[in-house]
Amino acid sequence: MALLSEYEQRQVAEAIARVEQQTDAELVTVLAARADDYAYIPLLWASLLALIVPGVVHYATGWMSMHLLLLVQWATFIVLCLVFRIPRITTRLIPRSVRHWRASNLARRQFLEQNLHHTVGSTGMLIFVCEAERYVEILVDEGISKRLDDKTWDIIVQTFTQQVKQGQTLQGFITCIEACGELLKVHVPVTHVRNELPNRLVVLA
Repeated sequence: MALLSEYEQRQVAEAIARVEQQTDAELVTVLAARADDYAYIPLLWASLLALIVPGVVHYATGWMSMHLLLLVQWATFIVLCLVFRIPRITTRLIPRSVRHWRASNLARRQFLEQNLHHTVGSTGMLIFVCEAERYVEILVDEGISKRLDDKTWDIIVQTFTQQVKQGQTLQGFITCIEACGELLKVHVPVTHVRNELPNRLVVLA
């Protein structure tokens, strides 16, 4: 899964700079390839299927000896482990609730790691995307949340999520940043010129 090029990352940074000229909000964007490597998932599925499938075949046909059954189980386990480690397949093996939970946790860690909770006036905003999980979330500090309800961002997030699913991550970022900017310039207007945090896209490969 290809993340954004340097040129595309600059486009995101420029969009942030334009918005911050009209608001006291400090925007940070983060793009993660995936929220977790889910290393244990292929093992779990491979183990389960290696135990069940050869056993069912043996029970139904009765043609395998115990020695052969064990060999087939081991072979099935090894092959499935390799197949299930393919990223696109691994992602499909994981329940959506688990994927979104992992992505949401990563978003909250990034909010802290990018120092969005230390801005003047508590006006930090994180626009977070996990491509593998097709997950988008907007997190804001209390300086923004007390003026704009969290549900304000729902439509923007839904639109961005659809763009990520369609492979339009760059356009999604630009559209999302501009849509947020339209709300922020009204409810969190600029009162003085400052730029506390770097205007850039943080990429977690």
